[in-house]
Amino acid sequence: MSYKSERYQLAAPTLIKNFERRGMDACYCETSKEAFDKVLSLIPEGASVTTGGSETLQETGILKALTTGPYEFIDRKSAKTKEEARALYGKIVCSDYYLMSTNAFTKNGELVNLDGNGNRVACLINGPEHVIIVTGMNKLTESVEDAIVRIRDHAAPPNAVRVGCQDTACMKTGVCGQCLSNDCICCQLVITRKSRHPGRIMVILVGEDLGF
Repeated sequence: MSYKSERYQLAAPTLIKNFERRGMDACYCETSKEAFDKVLSLIPEGASVTTGGSETLQETGILKALTTGPYEFIDRKSAKTKEEARALYGKIVCSDYYLMSTNAFTKNGELVNLDGNGNRVACLINGPEHVIIVTGMNKLTESVEDAIVRIRDHAAPPNAVRVGCQDTACMKTGVCGQCLSNDCICCQLVITRKSRHPGRIMVILVGEDLGF
């Protein structure tokens, strides 16, 4: 076990307690494979499932398992028209399970997310019956303020490149310029400091560096 992995393992019990006192369930998985198995153990066959955009779900193989497994997978990218997209979003909001990662989380058990259109954070806040968050321990920060810095400096620039946001400072320079471009992916800042619905949100902490 590396020093970093050992540090992650040591931090996990305190993080889990802090999430739980905020109304969110949490667990620690040492590897992506453990996280993969944990996620699939939580979702019953036939459940309606969908996801927010997430490199972490790609890297862990969870996204592929959801799209090919015995579930009703709702593909947010399948809509061909504005009307279809609107109807599809209605199904997403009413899904049984919504899976995503988080841009950052604090040692006190707060989730911090910065979104473009806001569909991901909207479903985190309200709608789907269950929300499962899979996150690498590399996204742990000291405070909400540090989390926002982490997102702008380390998550947003590569994410802008991933989705092809041409008219943003981070796409052009690789560095956040706190732009107000129409392509901006940092429009909606959501801090989840408490869930009023115990059992709705499950945070799966993975002892690896995952996502942006």
